[in-house]
Amino acid sequence: MMAAPDAETPEISVVVSTYNRADRLPGAITSLLTQVGAVRYEVIVVDNNSSDDTAEVVRQIAARTSGLVRYSFEPRQGLSHGRNTGIALARAPIVAFTDDDVRASSDWIVQLKGAFDEHPEAGYVGGRVLPEWTAPPPPWLTNAHWAPLALQDYGPDVQISGRERAVCLVGANLAFRKEVFKRVGMFSASLGRVKDGIGSTEDHDMQLRTWRAGIHGVYVPAVVVTAEVTPDRLEKRYHRRWHQGHGRHCAMMRLRELVPADLGPMSEPHDIVTLFGSPAFVYSDLIRTMRQWVVAVCMRRDPRFYFHQLHHISSYIRTRQHLSRVQDGRSVIEEFRRFFRLYFSKRMARQAQLSHD
Repeated sequence: MMAAPDAETPEISVVVSTYNRADRLPGAITSLLTQVGAVRYEVIVVDNNSSDDTAEVVRQIAARTSGLVRYSFEPRQGLSHGRNTGIALARAPIVAFTDDDVRASSDWIVQLKGAFDEHPEAGYVGGRVLPEWTAPPPPWLTNAHWAPLALQDYGPDVQISGRERAVCLVGANLAFRKEVFKRVGMFSASLGRVKDGIGSTEDHDMQLRTWRAGIHGVYVPAVVVTAEVTPDRLEKRYHRRWHQGHGRHCAMMRLRELVPADLGPMSEPHDIVTLFGSPAFVYSDLIRTMRQWVVAVCMRRDPRFYFHQLHHISSYIRTRQHLSRVQDGRSVIEEFRRFFRLYFSKRMARQAQLSHD
């Protein structure tokens, strides 16, 4: 490891926001203290209003590291608040984020620095988040179900994450040039908290703002961390809760209208016709997913993927319905009248345009 003395600016600041994980946090910090290479870095541990022994654990570790580890307390609850405190304290031009249940590979810092050097045009870099199973995973838990576990593996090739390919990189292994925050702002706390962070979308919100600002990132597979997957995250109940929370937060960002399902180019259409705040294609997705779930059940195939998607879509629709009611105040009958009037008007205009062409 190579700590940056107070008089020397570090090249990378690593921010770990933690809440009530004093038992698991030392493993995450130890992985950061055993880095190889000659990159100067610092570790900032932000205690996000913990009520356990987090403060004492971090201070004891910090006392033995000659300034490499720094402790800070953030009383405002929420991951965004914790990260923003770390950004404000960071001395380096690159700010990297990882989690308190994650173990960084021994060359993580070196690989991050190399990735930024090789891609000077990139505003952020992310990489693989691989599982460390603490219990045997059930047969149904394939990588198609990895999203609720904050795992990530987009394959062996470097990929662009940006407006043209709207791939969101997860915050357990993500680093930004500090100048990006000056351009697009800090992590948003306006999305609200989800219990235990389940289904939260701070990372996606930040990357949407970078894409709008013309900034892109890169996925570099050599940048690797491992995430501890505890037995409670292997339960179907946890996955249902995650999809419900994620659907709610995606609805607050109108994510389904901005990013296509195939992660193609991001768009911001301004003429979408909505019913109770959701576009017609969201209701079509709901019906199609219900049909796929029924077919899977009848054919005795694993229906969990479709069942979880139903939780996500229904949560999205309920949240959009609530927000549209608050904003517009229309009655149910008025909303249906408005929808069919605009829908058929737009359809007729499209047919007229096709006939003209």
